[in-house]
Parts: sequence; structure tokens; C-alpha cells
Amino acid sequence: MTSAVELAVVERSGFVESRHSGSAIVIDQHADVLRSLGDPSAPVFLRSTMKPFQAIAVMNAGVGLRGAAAVLATASHSGTQRHVSVVRSILAQAGLTETALQCPADWPSDSAARDELLKDNGDKSPIYMNCSGKHAAMLLACVTNNWPIESYLDPEHPLQHAILDVVERFTGERPAASGIDGCGAPVHALSLAGLARGISRIRTSSPTSPFAIYRNAGILCQAALEDGWAIDGPGRPNTVVIDRLGVFAKLGAEGVMVMAAPDGTTVALKMLDGSLRAATIVGLELLADAGALSRDAIEEIRPDLNLDVLGGTAVVGEIRVSGSL
Repeated sequence: MTSAVELAVVERSGFVESRHSGSAIVIDQHADVLRSLGDPSAPVFLRSTMKPFQAIAVMNAGVGLRGAAAVLATASHSGTQRHVSVVRSILAQAGLTETALQCPADWPSDSAARDELLKDNGDKSPIYMNCSGKHAAMLLACVTNNWPIESYLDPEHPLQHAILDVVERFTGERPAASGIDGCGAPVHALSLAGLARGISRIRTSSPTSPFAIYRNAGILCQAALEDGWAIDGPGRPNTVVIDRLGVFAKLGAEGVMVMAAPDGTTVALKMLDGSLRAATIVGLELLADAGALSRDAIEEIRPDLNLDVLGGTAVVGEIRVSGSL
């Protein structure tokens, strides 16, 4: 990015200890820009904020994902037993086992799930990796269409071409660059402006649309709003925002975040240092500034967003939106 602004600070004992700079854009449901900060035209790797487009491509390929299964296809899940059970059900529908997953082995990020696994002498596995739902859904699309399974992550695979088509159609952009995400799947770089347009279109799509691509987008969004636990995990930021505010939220690695309010107002942001710890509150504050959320509602969930800075066991500061925002 050629320019950035201070989006958040970390304050300890009255002293600003760290600063998070980045870029952000807020658009309304018509894709008109309401606010622009930094350089939202600069391309960024979408990372896991690309998952909704990947899930829609899977659904367009004839896979009838509904409910929690649809959400797991777009999730960065925390590896609870509830998450894992849904992923296994998707694999079973494809007639496959966990060995077909090509995402890397990992431990559950949910501490209780990790502790339980260790107590049972378990080990890290691809199914606990936060992207396993997406990978299982991709495999199901391959089985449904008689596409090769072993090469499902190859950028030239039919499924990956279909995903790219969905990305371009929803965002209105062609990628400035392409690479390999942390889970091994192709990932594309687009502007924050394009990302916001794409997510806003998903948020405003109807599950009864006569057009399959928008119908699937509407089904996916509705499922995420009804099963917020599946997209992230108990007490985790995306789940809290979805369940308590009705805002479609999706994090991505390296400080990328998207949020779409019920009226379609959407924010997309990127923290230049790659940290997500302030991304949720910054996104919410920008939506409030745009009139899409009430500040009272945000204040009610603030204690659940892990924004406290501790000194021992005492709260001595906070992660907060920059005063210059």
C-alpha cells in the first residue's frame, strides 16, 4: 500500500504503546463510497475473506449446502467437536475420509477443544485446521462433478477456475496477483474496494433470487447469520458480531476483515502489520459512523471483544480506535 492511516492504538497505563495503521473503505448497498481511509485501491491478498466466494462457487457447482454445512464451507473455524462433526459429514457425503483433505495438520484453536484432544492423547490433524470445512466442500464439488480430487488445489483445476469467476463477478475486478494461501488453496489479490463490493452483494442477495449465483449467495449469508457459531467459534469475534449484531463478518489472515450490516453497508479493511486484534472494533466503529449500526449496540458487545490490556490480572488499558479516525 502506498499510503495508510492510523486505525487503532493500544494504550497501557495511559501511554500509547502500539499503533495499528492500515486502509479501509465503507460503501453503501449501492456500492457508493461513504468513506475512504488510506489507500483502499491498493491490492491485498484476500486470505480467508475470499471464503464466501469459494463457498458460492462450490454451491454453483451443484452442491446443495445448507445450514451449518454451508457456513463451514466459508468458515475459519476454531476446531470444536461441533465444527469437526459437520466437516466429517461433508466428507461422508462425498464418500471420502479425512485423508483426502490437503490442508495442513493443525491443533484446534479453541482451547477447550485442544485440551480435550490432548487429554485423549490425540494429535493435530488436517480436520482441525480452520480451513478444513472449505476443503471438504471443495472435495464434495469435485466428486459431484467428476473432477479430479488429487489436484483440487491446482490453480488450473476446473473448481479453481469457477472460484475465480465468482470472485470477479461479485467484486467487479480481476486479480492483481495470485498466490497460495496458508491452507494450500489459491488466493487472489484485489483492492479493498472490490472486496467490499463483493461482500455487499452477498449480503444483499436473496435466497429466493431467480439467478442461481445470487440465490446461493443469499442462502450462504442467511445460513451464516442463523449459525454464527459455525463461522468462527464460541466467544470469538466473528461469531459475537454475527450473533449479537446481525452483521455478516469474516476475518482473514494478515489483518484483513470484512463486515456487512443488515442494510448492506459494508466495510473492508487491512491492518498493515497483519494483526487482527483491533480489526473488529475498527470495522464496527466505521459502520456506526456510517449510521448502519447503533453505538449502544456496539458498547454492549465491547466487553466480549478481548480489547482489555492487562497488567497482571488488572485492566490497565485497552485496544481502541484511533482518535484521528
